[in-house]
Amino acid sequence: MAQANDFVILLAGEAGQGIQSIESVLLRALKRCAYHVFATSEVMSRVRGGTNSTTLRLGSHRVRALPHQVDLFVAFSAEAVRRYTPRCTAETLLVGDPAVVSGAGAAAPFAALATEAGDKRAASMVAAGVIMGLLGQPLSALIPVVEAHFSAKGEALIATNVAAATAGHRHGQALAKDTARPFALPPATDLSQEILINGSQAIALGALAGDCDAIFSYPMSPGTGVLSALAHFSTQTDLVVEQVEDEIAAINMALGANYAGARAMVTTSGGGFALMTEGISLAGISETPVVVHVAQRPGPGTGLPTRTAQEDLNLVRYAGHGLFARAIFAPATLEEAFALTHQAFNLADALQIPVFILSDQYLVDTTYNVPPLSSEGLANDRHLVAAEPDYQRYQLTPSGLSPRSVPGFGPGRVCVDSDEHDERGRITEDLDGISLQMKDKRFRKFALVQEAALPPIWHGPADAELLLVAWGSTGPAIEEALARLASPKVAHLHFPQVWPIHASAGALLRRAGRRVAVENSQEATFADWLRLETGVSFAPPILKYNGLAFSIEELVSRIEEAL
Repeated sequence: MAQANDFVILLAGEAGQGIQSIESVLLRALKRCAYHVFATSEVMSRVRGGTNSTTLRLGSHRVRALPHQVDLFVAFSAEAVRRYTPRCTAETLLVGDPAVVSGAGAAAPFAALATEAGDKRAASMVAAGVIMGLLGQPLSALIPVVEAHFSAKGEALIATNVAAATAGHRHGQALAKDTARPFALPPATDLSQEILINGSQAIALGALAGDCDAIFSYPMSPGTGVLSALAHFSTQTDLVVEQVEDEIAAINMALGANYAGARAMVTTSGGGFALMTEGISLAGISETPVVVHVAQRPGPGTGLPTRTAQEDLNLVRYAGHGLFARAIFAPATLEEAFALTHQAFNLADALQIPVFILSDQYLVDTTYNVPPLSSEGLANDRHLVAAEPDYQRYQLTPSGLSPRSVPGFGPGRVCVDSDEHDERGRITEDLDGISLQMKDKRFRKFALVQEAALPPIWHGPADAELLLVAWGSTGPAIEEALARLASPKVAHLHFPQVWPIHASAGALLRRAGRRVAVENSQEATFADWLRLETGVSFAPPILKYNGLAFSIEELVSRIEEAL
């Protein structure tokens, strides 16, 4: 086994071979067996064919990062065997149909057993049963999950897949004896109250906790998951979900909804966000709050649309012409994705600015169990005032923050404009008078956004010699790598908010003698920001930009090199 307290399973094959179904069923079944679970996928941008994989990890403790080495490799194609053999060790057990493993592993006749059960398409459930049997887990934990997974498909299909899973389970038990690979991972405590979600769902739940009323988006991987999750939740909540014709329409509809008093958001990726920049600038001059989720993927252009990256920092920070305040959050965990999304809605309304949630494909598509995410005790304030007859939407104030109302809330007129305007919102060309005053008023909000910034979080020894500086989804892998190293010389500084940078950052960065940025990008962009803002220097960074997330083992090796 890769580690004494966890077990790693790799599922790989062509798109259309049911790998996602196996992942979904196994995660739920193994959680029922009181194991902490984690899963993340690598997929090609093809409807069918290619080679896709899912790494599934279970542990006696919380498992939240991607391992490289695998204990059990379940292959569904010969190409998958060739592609993922480098992740195997001498201890890895390879399982697959006889023609796939060609004598190099343990044969499991997925197709034949599925056909015997009544439908060759049930091979994925045979595989799920084989894995549960190999791990010595009870069939009683698997069958209810299989039934629920196919509950909308009719009784006949449910029965076929239950029969397939049962046959696979028997074969898995026999394989465990034949291969003499006893599974000895002790379960955790009762996890029945914990929930199993992915990053898209965590962001969607955070939006609901933040009183989100509407989402307007055009589908674009990997941001579409948030749209899909909110569409699902809209059957249980009073939420408007609109799939619009393009990203330009999405941002402008969201601004229109916020102007009317709603809390609206959009979700997209870098290429789609590029189309929204004029709308972002409109939010800046009209001082209309809006929340924008940007799930990063490699560029430029279409790039690698189903892979991960941290390449859009500059795009999101500088999007829109002209000067106006904004805030950018970058969650590392699912709990943080929930909390920061909730906070984004309140900050946007409080300061009348665009607020961004910057995630990536790895975060939104990664699943693991977490304690229930509750909105209990989370306050929401829309900061709206009634418009009196003499209401001025852009009243000049010392703070730069004007009283915000919405049409119909009071007798006054709520006038906003994309042109420069006076206090009432009327167009002006008074270049040296009210126009400059409006620019200065908006500029004063930079101080308000700075005051509200979240501080970076220090993990590890206070007197560390080497400080790993990171943001976003790299956090859990860094934390686990440091736990494996157990070095008193290394600490980790995580930034849940990447803009504006908290005033404490400089002092924290100077605690360590050397600082190394860890980023899923070709340039250490965030380290450049920190250098400009604080004056600190950085050692050569740890970078990865091939479209894949950092694995734990990879970070251990590269941190050792940095030491």
